Amino acid sequence: MQDAASWQDFSERVTYDDGLHAACVALTGPLGDLQRAAMRDRNLSVLNTLAAFGERRSESTDEESPMTQEIQRLDGKLNVMMAMLDRLLQRDADLPPRQRVSFNAIGALLPTSLWPVGQQRALLRLHFDGCLALPLELVAQYAQERDADHVFVGFDILDEATCDAIERLVFRHHRRKVAERRLTAS
Repeated sequence: MQDAASWQDFSERVTYDDGLHAACVALTGPLGDLQRAAMRDRNLSVLNTLAAFGERRSESTDEESPMTQEIQRLDGKLNVMMAMLDRLLQRDADLPPRQRVSFNAIGALLPTSLWPVGQQRALLRLHFDGCLALPLELVAQYAQERDADHVFVGFDILDEATCDAIERLVFRHHRRKVAERRLTAS
């Protein structure tokens, strides 16, 4: 069964487990190629923004000097800040409530109340604290009810770059949480 296999793949991987501003919007029809491409570009922008804001130091390479890398990093952050400001001005800034969600590149475990009733597909929007105005938008397919309070949804096939960026985000978040637990334990 595909749902069981997706759940197994999801549960064997590290997940981003935290309270995020999250919402689901029912999808009634398929997305066109242009819509998917635009969504992919926005998602990669969001993921790159979160990675840039989470950077602690820049790695130097043989081809670029540290100064060049720093300028590129600052330029990327400035571009993202301008995009965020633009998005804020274009829409109302009302954020959905925080929900505890777990996700990785395979899918997400969501509160049942978040999923649109009776829908098989929805657009999951996740707003991260480092980038509230630009949500990560993922087309999700209802897979199974996990318990009375949670459903598991699988993500429609994501391109390799988006999957890799999500996995890096999940790994960085997990590593940060482990480090915080170690600090509080000592």
